[in-house]
Amino acid sequence: MRPILLRLSALLLLWPLAAAAAPTPDPALREAFLAHAAERYGLAADEVGAWLAKSTYRQGIVNAMARPAERTKAWHEYRPIFISDRRIADGRAFLARHREQLAKVEADTGVPAELIVAIIGVETSYGGNTGSHQVLDALYTLGFFYPVSGDPAQVEREAARGRFFRDELAQVMLLAREEQLDLAALKGSYAGAMGYGQFMPSSYRAYARDGDGDGRRDLFGSLPDVFASIANYFVAHGWQPGEPVVALAHKDESAEAFVADGLEAKYSLAELGARGYRPAEAQGHDLKATLVTLEGSGGTEHWLGFQNFYAITRYNRSPMYAMAVHQLSREIAAGAEVAAAP
Repeated sequence: MRPILLRLSALLLLWPLAAAAAPTPDPALREAFLAHAAERYGLAADEVGAWLAKSTYRQGIVNAMARPAERTKAWHEYRPIFISDRRIADGRAFLARHREQLAKVEADTGVPAELIVAIIGVETSYGGNTGSHQVLDALYTLGFFYPVSGDPAQVEREAARGRFFRDELAQVMLLAREEQLDLAALKGSYAGAMGYGQFMPSSYRAYARDGDGDGRRDLFGSLPDVFASIANYFVAHGWQPGEPVVALAHKDESAEAFVADGLEAKYSLAELGARGYRPAEAQGHDLKATLVTLEGSGGTEHWLGFQNFYAITRYNRSPMYAMAVHQLSREIAAGAEVAAAP
């Protein structure tokens, strides 16, 4: 037999062994998950066990979780991914097509139409890319095999993330029952987020709304449901209608570097001013804010993030994500204003 055929034969013989080598959940962890799903969500152990048996470990999902753009890119690299001429133009066209429904949601909730559109634009390119991963596999993989860095300082954080994804796995099983979804067919991101707005199962169950009145909450095929649900998410996380999101800040030359304690807007403008960071434009009234420092293409940028900025970070806890959504929304709105002008 030729050498190439010998190698091929050897690979074919080894293939079943390689397939069988896929990791399986730790038995104790599996049993704890079954108990959690039953106690918290009323899911039968045999049903949950059957879904686990149908789930497949995906190494690509582990790899993707280990290198999200928010951790590997600076702001000047991250921003162009989401704020491009194409994404702005597509956002303006999407807003124009669905203006009536979006205007109704904005009137009902106070959440700007352009912000809802920007979320959909950043998350799924206006529905063009809602994810190709099996949600069941993604949550199974991250729930039982969350990537371990080997850093002792990250042990508890990584364990907590594993618990989070196992809970999401239980919730997607319940969600499928509640919303009559085909769990085996659900597709989404590598983290298990779904639909136009990329809701995790827990967010879907907690914040999704029936916007078209058909008695279901469909974040895959009903844009009225999608719009109402994204707006409701922001309302639930403290969106303040009519208030600003961010303001560019100037740093006094003599000011010492300051790192805010988290993203929550909890510093008064007077307190931040005393530290040497002042809004470039007067805000008209005192507001609580946090300080956000980003590395832009022109150097270091300082921004004051208000409560509405914090609300956007509840969607994704990266300040760069929130800034990208906000800036894209402003670009979309600017086009809408021009189109509406006489």
